Amino acid sequence: MTAPAFPPTTGNRLDVTKMRRISIASMVGTTVEWYDLFLFGTASALVFGKVFFPEFDGAVGTILAFLTFASAYLARMVGAVLFGHFGDRLGRKSMLLFSLTAMGVATFAMGLVPGYETIGVAAPFLLLGLRVVQGLALGGEWGGAVLMTVEHAPEHRRGFFGSMVQIGVPVGTLLANGAFLLVTTTTGSDALYTWGWRIPFLASAILVAIGFYIRLNIEETPSFQAVRDEGAKARIPFFALMSTYWRQVLLGGVATLSTGSTFTLMVTSGVSYGTSDLGHSETLMLWAVMAACAVAFVAIPFFGRLSDSVGRKPVIYAGIAAEAVFAFPFFWLLDIGTTSGVFAAYMLMTLAFSANYGPIATFLAELFGTRVRYSGLSVAYMLSGLLGSAATPAVTAMLLASTGSSSSIAWYVLGAAVLSLLALFLLAETRFGDIDEPGTTSPSTDRQVGAAA
Repeated sequence: MTAPAFPPTTGNRLDVTKMRRISIASMVGTTVEWYDLFLFGTASALVFGKVFFPEFDGAVGTILAFLTFASAYLARMVGAVLFGHFGDRLGRKSMLLFSLTAMGVATFAMGLVPGYETIGVAAPFLLLGLRVVQGLALGGEWGGAVLMTVEHAPEHRRGFFGSMVQIGVPVGTLLANGAFLLVTTTTGSDALYTWGWRIPFLASAILVAIGFYIRLNIEETPSFQAVRDEGAKARIPFFALMSTYWRQVLLGGVATLSTGSTFTLMVTSGVSYGTSDLGHSETLMLWAVMAACAVAFVAIPFFGRLSDSVGRKPVIYAGIAAEAVFAFPFFWLLDIGTTSGVFAAYMLMTLAFSANYGPIATFLAELFGTRVRYSGLSVAYMLSGLLGSAATPAVTAMLLASTGSSSSIAWYVLGAAVLSLLALFLLAETRFGDIDEPGTTSPSTDRQVGAAA
């Protein structure tokens, strides 16, 4: 991805060459984190039910695997508070390196956990513990990666460079599904469930080493340096955040929840529904997810750049509305049972998701002042994951088991979109805000909330 040309900026902002290097470093590191996280989601849909929960029937085993998948989202909230505290006190860079290392160690260790048949009930508990470590790491990594780009970026390119971090989600998912596709096509069913599924987890060590090396040479952001030089750091950032920005945290989390529910629907619930309920091959569903990720790789920065021209909220509004509109057609196309229907369903929903997800990182970052921005951005985003992504796989599996109809899942996606639209309406446009404002008050959003109420 090539950054758009713009003239070097003055003051403490970086020139285009350094800005490109920082955005690539953030994107690569975030790609590794999301690869590790969604590797678990893919494995939950395809193999974990049989490997770690074999005593239960297929539907119950899948639900239990998805509940283990959801446990990381609770840990992400704790990680957001913990890493946000030190990110606002010590800086963005050190937290990025630490979180990346923690994620890599946990993912590699997952590839070594024996199955239920070997060590019994200890197996799923070990898996759960490592999943929690993953959640803690991601809770601190994403916010720091966003701030590395947004706080360095020129004012008229914040939306674009913030969206570069978001590319890590489709690329990480593409790599995770590609790894499983390679394993499923080169090993037999017995080999897949005994040792084949472990290969993508063990291979993550290579990606972590690459991401760590790239991030070693990035610089601290000018916004945080200014706060540190002025001695304006919050003593306890989370308390300072919630005393001043509690509305932005809650509304920002709800406004973002549809991104998590929609994406998790495609990469986890959709794969499980397509293979278990519709009889599509695992290979077909993985290829559909990979094609969707390739489209998102292009669409996300496009919509991020568009938000620099027309504002963050109009683009996000359009994305959420499209997710609501496509909720039922997504399943209608899957239910047709054809390869073209599966790919069409994923392409439509991916475009809607990209319009929503592209500008959302910059939008959330601009809601908070510098002294509590790491905490505010991380907590709001991880709250959205807890509300949206965490529940989606288990809820959709239970809805299918109880109703037998995919329309129940479509209503679930539609409901999440409506909640996000309402929350977004109550938040102010942030495109023209001062990213270097330390942040002791939040008058613009308070006025917006009061007027809307």
